[in-house]
Amino acid sequence: MQAIMLAAGKGSRLGKLTKNNTKCMLEINGISLLERTIIALKKAKINKLILVVGYKADNLKKYIKDKKLDKKIDIEYVENKDYDTTNNIYSLYLAKDYFYKDDTILLESDIIYDENLIKELIKSDYENAVVVSKYQQWMDGTVVTIDEDDNITEFIEKANFDYGKIDNYYKTVNIYKFSKEYLVNYYLPFLRAYIEAYGKNDYYELVLKVISSISKSGLKAYKLNDELWYEIDDCQDYDIATVLFSKEEEKIKLYQKRFGGYWRFESLKDYCYLVNPYFPNNLMLEKIKYYFSNLITQYPSTMSIESNCISRFFNVSENKILVGNGAAELINNLKYVIKGKVAVFIPTFNEYVRCFPDNEMIKIDTSKFNYKIDKELALSYLNLTDCLVIINPDNPSGNFIKFKDLIEIIEKYNNKDKKIIIDESFIDFSDESLRYTLIDDEILDKYKNLIVIKSISKSYGVPGLRLGVLASSDKLILQTIKNNMPVWNINSFAEYFLQIFVPFKKDYVSSCDKISESRELFIKELKKISFLKVYGSQANYVMIKLKNASSSDLTKFFLEKYNILIKDLSNKDGFRNDNFIRIAVKKPEENMIIIEALKHYERMVIKHE
Repeated sequence: MQAIMLAAGKGSRLGKLTKNNTKCMLEINGISLLERTIIALKKAKINKLILVVGYKADNLKKYIKDKKLDKKIDIEYVENKDYDTTNNIYSLYLAKDYFYKDDTILLESDIIYDENLIKELIKSDYENAVVVSKYQQWMDGTVVTIDEDDNITEFIEKANFDYGKIDNYYKTVNIYKFSKEYLVNYYLPFLRAYIEAYGKNDYYELVLKVISSISKSGLKAYKLNDELWYEIDDCQDYDIATVLFSKEEEKIKLYQKRFGGYWRFESLKDYCYLVNPYFPNNLMLEKIKYYFSNLITQYPSTMSIESNCISRFFNVSENKILVGNGAAELINNLKYVIKGKVAVFIPTFNEYVRCFPDNEMIKIDTSKFNYKIDKELALSYLNLTDCLVIINPDNPSGNFIKFKDLIEIIEKYNNKDKKIIIDESFIDFSDESLRYTLIDDEILDKYKNLIVIKSISKSYGVPGLRLGVLASSDKLILQTIKNNMPVWNINSFAEYFLQIFVPFKKDYVSSCDKISESRELFIKELKKISFLKVYGSQANYVMIKLKNASSSDLTKFFLEKYNILIKDLSNKDGFRNDNFIRIAVKKPEENMIIIEALKHYERMVIKHE
């Protein structure tokens, strides 16, 4: 068995990363794609690599010599001097003499994959196979359809892609296994004919498309399951591949630095970021999809119209409420209206520390009170601060202050002419008997110094829309914040969500009830696990202290064994170097995945220490 790698192209979409080098010299976490390929080939006991070179060929040859890669595997070169005016069909044609010599693994130079993949492909019973992966949203290029016996039935070009058939599509990974007989007697004649008819500036997959369209191609689909791979066409692909193929400890840091965007990693199970899994419901989503074309091609309204939408959303006067591009936009504009000392409970959502760069911050360490925030603690700072920030339920502890106690706190701060900021982003997840809101005309009118913040992204299940609100009866506060926001601060999709919400309000309340029920069951199961101290919560997350266990090790275990991302809290201000984690509450079946993973860790690690 030999390998042919097509490495003649420029890789211009990678910009400066391939300015003076070929794509196969691109390093992912310190190891080039070429080196990774050689490791995979050697594992598969392949000792010959034919490199079809072109762009910066001399640089590539020097790189191979300097790295002594030609000592690890026998490398022979085929040069495509016309690489700038031809495509990979011609590069493969130039290597045709090697078709007669041995069975061949054909691969491209811009892919990264599990180092055992080629070994497993060779071990498979398929003499001629295309490595394929179930189609995912990040993929681009040629896809195939297959039958129940894994026969390739059709090669579908990008221009003929039908999103209505997406569930039947598999993406070619650009790794192929061919027998010598297939290449010489079947593929090569069609390759010659295709080049004669259509020229040299095309893709070799089109020859396979022709073969599959006129007869049974004899090609099987070698389907990947959980094996990692990625095609690197541009800088964004490079960034994602760097995350996917990093070591677990580094991978966690890279994921955390992204603060979202996990839809790019379809196999990742996110228990870190907090969102309602029951809302929006299918009917609401279908309504948004129906108007997709209009919404994406139309400008959103200005803030005055948005205020009208959001006042209807919360049934509050429009002159008391502002909508933001997520709660974060509104939180970061608080610096324009809050003067003097600001008291904030820690640990907390970091935006409330970061948003007051010019204020004196008083950090109230709740670890001294077992992470419990209550009326007495809040009132003890009445004469020590000019503004108090309370997140209720608290993030990350899930601690909850009941309505009567919170109103007493607000009233006393208001009577002292002290500002009080209440973030109720998670309050809709509290038990039905405890649930309330401060976004209410009567409450806002009574307490002029009250500012209420609420994230719609989290509780309403639409973080991608970026929606949040700020409510106050202080017109100067609202106008000052409005003056520091752009004319169009939310997009048309977000505005439309606000517009159509009211008929779905009962569905929303029902979704919050489901989270409350799911949380109760989840906490009950968590408390059965010996190495966990579970804190009560009224939010859609649970804070847990680990007994005789490392939060860092557990986080790595979850990612490595289950591809689950959880929040390691231990380095967060206020945890005194103890081992704490936070886990999102999801649907019961998703919560049980976490429970089983924790039990696995308990058996494998805790019981053996």
